[in-house]
Amino acid sequence: MTMQQLDFDDTADFGNAARGFMAELDPPVVTAADGRVVYDIGAYEFLDGDCPATASPSLWRQGQLCTKQGLFEVTEGIYQIRNLDLSNMTLVEGREGVIVIDPLLSVETATAGLALYRAQRGDRPVTGMIYTHSHADHFAGARAAVPVGHPPVPILAPAGFLEHAVSENVYAGNAMNRRAVFMYGAVLPKAPDGQIGAGLGMTTSTGTITLIPPTVDITHTGQEEEIDGVRMIFQLTPGTEAPAEMNFLFPDHRALCMAENATHNMHNVLTLRGAVVRDSRVWARYLDEAIARFGDKAEVAFASHHWPTWGRENWIAWLADQRDMYAYLHDQTLRLTNEGYTGPEIAERFEFPPALDKIWANRGYYGSTSHNVKAIYQRYMGWYDGNPAHLWEHPPVELARRYVADYGGIEALVAKGREYADAGDLRFAATLLNHAVFAEPGDDSAKEALAQVYERLGHGAENGTWRNFYLTGAQELRKGPTPTPIQSASPEMMTALTLEMIIDSLAVRVDGLRAAAVDFTMDWELTDENTVHRITLSHGALTHRAPTPEAPATGPADLTLTLTKAQLLKAVSGSGFDGVTITGDQSLLETFIGLLDAPDPQFPIVTP
Repeated sequence: MTMQQLDFDDTADFGNAARGFMAELDPPVVTAADGRVVYDIGAYEFLDGDCPATASPSLWRQGQLCTKQGLFEVTEGIYQIRNLDLSNMTLVEGREGVIVIDPLLSVETATAGLALYRAQRGDRPVTGMIYTHSHADHFAGARAAVPVGHPPVPILAPAGFLEHAVSENVYAGNAMNRRAVFMYGAVLPKAPDGQIGAGLGMTTSTGTITLIPPTVDITHTGQEEEIDGVRMIFQLTPGTEAPAEMNFLFPDHRALCMAENATHNMHNVLTLRGAVVRDSRVWARYLDEAIARFGDKAEVAFASHHWPTWGRENWIAWLADQRDMYAYLHDQTLRLTNEGYTGPEIAERFEFPPALDKIWANRGYYGSTSHNVKAIYQRYMGWYDGNPAHLWEHPPVELARRYVADYGGIEALVAKGREYADAGDLRFAATLLNHAVFAEPGDDSAKEALAQVYERLGHGAENGTWRNFYLTGAQELRKGPTPTPIQSASPEMMTALTLEMIIDSLAVRVDGLRAAAVDFTMDWELTDENTVHRITLSHGALTHRAPTPEAPATGPADLTLTLTKAQLLKAVSGSGFDGVTITGDQSLLETFIGLLDAPDPQFPIVTP
């Protein structure tokens, strides 16, 4: 569907995005204690103007909607803070205080949001907190709502929340953070030819990351809970937008929270930063179940991004349209898979019915049809497409060197790449010029030619994250990698980990080949948690378990550490083993530490 076929005269979203406005943050900047800017809303004032040639008109429209910031009333007693971060923070008033839903990504932005709310609604204490799902922009500002020393409050989350929060932010956190810089355009200038949003919101904040573990697990659909006199009925939705996620109804408010399962754009079946592939089949089914369960019980539906939808018929239509989109993505991808097409081939052939494609809330501002189709194919078929030629291809640098040789040298390949770019075939121009850069990463003419192609691809993209990837790639080709502005594995994130999770986070850092000749066992005894774990390093693999009477440890450990969890976290962070009781072969501890890799947070992406 072309831009000309979209109804730009439809202003319903603009009315909903502005409805209930109460106050905005002024000045529109959130800073850290040291004065560093954490989130700058004012940087997007240029979106008030007409769309330039350097942006998709559809993405520009989405940016205009997402830039509306401040405190908004959803319905009596329910309020939202919008565009003080990538996500929304929702505040539900109870008898004595306020319940915080999804306290944003940073303590600083959540603090600013709570202050804005209290300036309008009074200094209500936080009496409870809810995490809708396991992504950091929905829990990492928690200490703004419940600071250290705050009286304990119930914290609700879907079953499996902590495990999945850790797997995304710690186990593969370094790689995901690096790619998230590209996905959200975190280091791009905010400008008509630069970062204009991410579709789901404007961008991520860069403040302090925290995590307070949940106190109450939501384990099944239909579970009812009450906090501070506010009743809630939950629908568990694992495997949708997150591995652990839930929708919930406020029956007394006739309001439905859809978490991030329904937003005003096509979402990701697999994010470009990396994650577990989501199940678009069950996603559609849970949306249908939400309509069936709550259709006669709510007058407004809101989510943890974007703006609410008021009116029973309207929000049901919104959910139904999203349901049909995810179901169609899934079923048609599998239909074409079973006809023998591969993921890239399906992505090129795939078409939505016009009635689905023209719906603004289904447009691919954050997820895209192209990469979602490939993700569904990956979920069922894996990385391999069945063609033996693709079974054992050369890695990028070796492949690139052969392209350069076949095209007659680096200058000839760059010239051919420019020819394709001049002819408008930017996709193949990017392929050729990427080979030139990987074959000769020091060749400035190749890097500049590829940067220009990436710019053109970015400026034409309707998808916000594609735009950010292309433009960040262009910037890094010219200037090199810039420091990642945020690290999700923060000290408090590590504090929330269980002993098993801490050990698992170390296991993925063991250099297997160097460790292959080392064989020993360690016992870690946590005195404050009264737990013991036996750690085995064998054949380069680190495994562990908690001995039990039924499955006791086999013989004494070669090394035993007796310590508290705080001492363990200090040691893991590289701060030493002060106060730790060490018995056995102490040299093994130094050996073990020497086998752990330190991840590079600035590893190259657009160059070898």
